[in-house]
Amino acid sequence: QVQLVETGGGLVQAGGSLRLSCAASGRTFSKTGMGWFRQAPGKEREFVAAIRLSLGTTDYAESVKGRFTISRDNAKNTVFLQMNSLKPEDTAVYYCAAGLWGSGNRDKKKYDAWGQGTQVTIFS
Repeated sequence: QVQLVETGGGLVQAGGSLRLSCAASGRTFSKTGMGWFRQAPGKEREFVAAIRLSLGTTDYAESVKGRFTISRDNAKNTVFLQMNSLKPEDTAVYYCAAGLWGSGNRDKKKYDAWGQGTQVTIFS
């Protein structure tokens, strides 16, 4: 099994930045892709970004493209989400997830390991 722990959430003014981290442990070699999802109150959990661990290939939701950057440090089994130009609509609990990289990177059903989530709140 793979265990994931997110850190880095917080309260930030609109226009500011935050960097989320996701540390993986356990059978990490079994996973080839990592993703970030978010869930706002009363809404479905939605895709934010994903990265292929071997090549660093990335994918982003349109709503965050150009503002968020996903990256990884394979030596430390850690994935990051740098979030810039934050907006109040980015407010949500952010989750990282591990799975197999492929055509379903934006589908939360493709991920079988999830972290506990970290709260991100953006105020105007």
